[in-house]
Amino acid sequence: MFKIVIAHSEDIDTEDVAEDLIDQARKDLGDEVPKAGLLFACVDHDYQLLVDQINEAFPGLELIGCTTDGEISTVLGFAQDSVNLALFVSDEVEFVAGVGREVSQGADQSLAIAVEEARSKLTKEPALALFTPTGLTASGSTMVDGMKKVLGVGVPVFGGTAGDQWKFEKTHQFFRNEVMLDGAPFLLLTKPLKFSFGTRSGWQPIASKGTVTQAENNVVQMIDDVTAIQFYRRYLGDGAMDNLGEFPLAVFQEDDTFYLRSALFGKDEDGTVTFAGDIEVGATVQLTHASRDAIIEATREAVDVAIASYPGQTPTAAMIFSCAGRRGVLGTRTKEEYEMLQEHYPDLQLAGFYTYGEISPMDGGTESHFHNETFVSLLLGTE
Repeated sequence: MFKIVIAHSEDIDTEDVAEDLIDQARKDLGDEVPKAGLLFACVDHDYQLLVDQINEAFPGLELIGCTTDGEISTVLGFAQDSVNLALFVSDEVEFVAGVGREVSQGADQSLAIAVEEARSKLTKEPALALFTPTGLTASGSTMVDGMKKVLGVGVPVFGGTAGDQWKFEKTHQFFRNEVMLDGAPFLLLTKPLKFSFGTRSGWQPIASKGTVTQAENNVVQMIDDVTAIQFYRRYLGDGAMDNLGEFPLAVFQEDDTFYLRSALFGKDEDGTVTFAGDIEVGATVQLTHASRDAIIEATREAVDVAIASYPGQTPTAAMIFSCAGRRGVLGTRTKEEYEMLQEHYPDLQLAGFYTYGEISPMDGGTESHFHNETFVSLLLGTE
């Protein structure tokens, strides 16, 4: 048996939120005891009070989560000023939470220690990891690479980096009864969990490809031996600096599939462009663009791929991780993203959030990547 119980509250006062979430969850749980949980929260709450109340209500809960740019559930749909709690119940799947601490000082070592400690508590092999790391203090690419190194590419990582409703000041992460600003919480779920996923963006390449010839982490200095800003202006004209965010770079892999890197800002004085994730020297890149219709169609494709590739009979739960940039472009059409899954599975329990960077393998693979402007649908079950 494997299922998720969802609670979702739009109360303003933190104590009222905690009480509402716990009441909703207890009503649906009955006599069942949750083993693990995911907590997705808007900004401006007393997070320590929130996690303390949840842990008091459900002792021993393997809890992780983060602040977001919007919350998603089957209870309230899409909301921006809310708190969403998803509780896992199972007598087959094991759950263990862990956290990489002070990841801005070095994510690899911190995550390696945390993952090994978490794995030592399992009696079964992990099937996947859910990951909700800081969205601002450390590189998303570096943290995902750190998880892959210790888990191996055969254990995919799904999730998203924490948000703060586009303020870009600080993001909060939750681990059991702790609240942190520079952490990388994860939750390991073991076999016999079955899962499938779909990953799509809707952004399509335009103009010509280029090669990154100088870069450091997420700051690109040169593409095709001209400054990154000159590369953008070559195709977008003098107004390129005003529209960088609308034209993320496609970063191509050997099989010609690509993931996206969103441009955060450019500097005229040195010609650099800073992106929301790392880009390596030698990478083949290309400008991309998308319409609302293309973004929604990509969401539909991601859902269809997840449904078609589910290895069991029927999933019992779903997770959604979608980019804050998509939400910004979609505006009033944002709700259509979660409605896609509900069309196929009206009774499916669903939770998720809008992120500052999405984490998932490419379709059909198990090696996870850090994405931007992407929608990830993840189906879970044991049947």
